[in-house]
This record gives sequence, C-alpha cells and structure tokens, in this order.
Amino acid sequence: MATRDDVECWLTDMDGVLVHENQALPGAPELIQQWLDEGTEFLVLTNNSIFTPRDLSARLRGSGLHVPEERIWTSALATADFCRSQMPGGSAFVIGEAGMTTALHEAGFIMTETAPDYVVVGETRNYSFEAITKAVRLIRDGARFIVTNPDATGPSAEGVLPATGAIAAMIEKATGKQPYVVGKPNPMMFRSAMNRIGAHSENTGMIGDRMDTDVQAGIEAGLHTVLVLTGISDQAEIDRYPFRPSEVIQGVHELVRPEPIEVEL
Repeated sequence: MATRDDVECWLTDMDGVLVHENQALPGAPELIQQWLDEGTEFLVLTNNSIFTPRDLSARLRGSGLHVPEERIWTSALATADFCRSQMPGGSAFVIGEAGMTTALHEAGFIMTETAPDYVVVGETRNYSFEAITKAVRLIRDGARFIVTNPDATGPSAEGVLPATGAIAAMIEKATGKQPYVVGKPNPMMFRSAMNRIGAHSENTGMIGDRMDTDVQAGIEAGLHTVLVLTGISDQAEIDRYPFRPSEVIQGVHELVRPEPIEVEL
C-alpha cells in the first residue's frame, strides 16, 4: 500500500471534499492549482451522472474552482467506458440526463427503445413511470441492466430526493434481475479513471469524504486512501466500519504544500 510520499497521481471526490453547497472548501482551489502547476495527473470524480464534464467544469468555476473538463470523471463516463469495453458499437435505452446520453453517444452507442443491448439507469430529476415501465419490459425481454451508481438518495435545498439506487431497486423488484453498478463503491470507477490518466494503483491516492463509497472502493482498488472530515464522515462514522483509510485529515487544505519562502541574500 502506498504512503502519501509515494503518490504521484490523485483521484478526488468532489462534493464534501472540494466543494460544499456550491462553495469551494478551504484549500481546494490551491490544491487544484498546485496539481496543475506541477503537472500532477489527477481526476475529480463524481457519482452524479446528470451533468457532462463541461457542465461540471462551469459549475465548479462558479464555486471558485478552476478544473478543466478533461480532469472530471463522472459515473456516466465510467458507465459508457464499461459498456464500450463489453460491447463496442452497442445500443442502449437510457433513463437519465445529458451527462449519460452524451457519454454513451461519444462511446459509439446508439440510443433505441427497440431491443437494446443495455438498459442504463442514471441520475435524473424527471423519472417517468412510462420510462420505468419500458425499462422493466426491455430487461425482461433480455436487455442487460446497468446502473450508474447505487446512491438511494440525493440532496436538494428542500431535503433528500430519491436517486438512482431507489429507482433501480424498483426496476430490480419488477424484473427479478440485479443490475451491474459501475459507480462507487465499485472499484471499476477508479480503475477506469486510472486508465484515463495512465495511473497505477501503487502510486495513486484517493481523497473522499465517505467511508462506504470512497474509502471502500479505494481500498479495493489498492489505492492510498485519504478521508477528509469536511463531508459526512466523523470519528463515529469511521468507527462503524471494519476497514480504515490510510489517513484521516481535517480537509484538503492539509494536502497543500506551503509556498517556499524566498530569502534575499
């Protein structure tokens, strides 16, 4: 297992690590800039499949974080990458938003409602009973069932919302078929991200705020895992699990190296 000194490439979660409620967390802008300045390979990961990397880059910019779109890796991109590796030039019926459909289109997939190879369920704010019914029938007829991430709920200003995992559970119950879930905590998400930047597990670190997704997947992928306490985890949460991150820090500001002091002679 790598120590922090061995880490040459970084994967980092977004919400709770770099941003909170559309505000950059302390040290996040400096850390991203440090990586860019030093040529460090990194990707910002999110289980959210609604937005394209370009959309997310713009949203992060509004939070004071300048992350190039090619440095963002979503569960939609990981799902499209997985589908392409399994069945190049395949077809899919998608429940989801532009982030998912764009990723599949760019991976060479055709969107269809007629005998697709895959039914892909991603995040959306407009789940329709008609679309869910169609997904159930297509899966019962033999389409493979893929889900972008297992999160049962998502946040909103008014409170929690049912998310991908909740809709997938309904489809699973109606079909009797278990989906393959690509996003965290499946280490597949990290492996596809590492492939994207040419990283290896022995010199890659993962920064996250959740024990049950970020840290678990990071450990299973063989990464150096860093848990930050700026998201949902605290010591009580850490103690609930039988595994431990490589290190626990207060926030990403602890990863920013201080500027060298120039001494005038």
